[in-house]
Amino acid sequence: MTIFEAILLSFVEGITEFLPISSTGHLLLTANLLNIPQTEFVKTFEICIQFGAICAVILLYFQRLTQSEHLWKHIGVAFIPSGILGFFLYKIIKQIFFTNLLFTISALIVGGIILIMLEQWKRNKQLKTIQQLSTIDAVMIGIGQSLAVVPGVSRSAASIVAGMLVGLSKKDAVEFSFLLAVPTIAIASVFDLSQSYKILNPEDFTLLGIGFFTSFFFAVVAIRFFLQIVNRQSLTFFGVYRIVLGIVFFLFFI
Repeated sequence: MTIFEAILLSFVEGITEFLPISSTGHLLLTANLLNIPQTEFVKTFEICIQFGAICAVILLYFQRLTQSEHLWKHIGVAFIPSGILGFFLYKIIKQIFFTNLLFTISALIVGGIILIMLEQWKRNKQLKTIQQLSTIDAVMIGIGQSLAVVPGVSRSAASIVAGMLVGLSKKDAVEFSFLLAVPTIAIASVFDLSQSYKILNPEDFTLLGIGFFTSFFFAVVAIRFFLQIVNRQSLTFFGVYRIVLGIVFFLFFI
């Protein structure tokens, strides 16, 4: 992997991690366009730049994360399904889903359809805030997020959809998705690095550092942009984007 490729992949990760369009799917598609093989280092690099993106959430929501024990209770409960699934299926996920573009493309299209349908269904519904979430609600959001083990589903989209289905407003579903990403991605990053650090050499750490800071910067930009979009627009745009992207890649790369 060259420095240019590392910066480009990190840019894609930072911009897409918190949008409901699948950062992992975009990374796989981008790597395919650049003819970057899915080596063990590339998979580890993608985990590292996800950690850079999650640090953007910690920066922007630091006060909220450090002042609410009630919020951490919900985050902890919602994390459990993804944590269990990731722990037991780690190797299977990396070997199967990350090597087949058809999984990614199909998930992009199906997820786009769900986002469009959800926007129509949620109109004029009575909504709740994050503070009003029950333990069962948090578990359901966590189960929804766990579906994002399939590249193309989107961790952000899955948790936002689940949040809206249990009654959260769109804005609160989006923000809870941001916050839930903190333990989900941080623990996944540490676990992955603990498994793969032996294959890394000094040059690899340079690329990992570049990737971390690039994704961090663009994730800060993306989070601020997404919150503005959510306050003014529907999620239909992102649903249409997913469908179009999936169709284009199916026609030209499958």
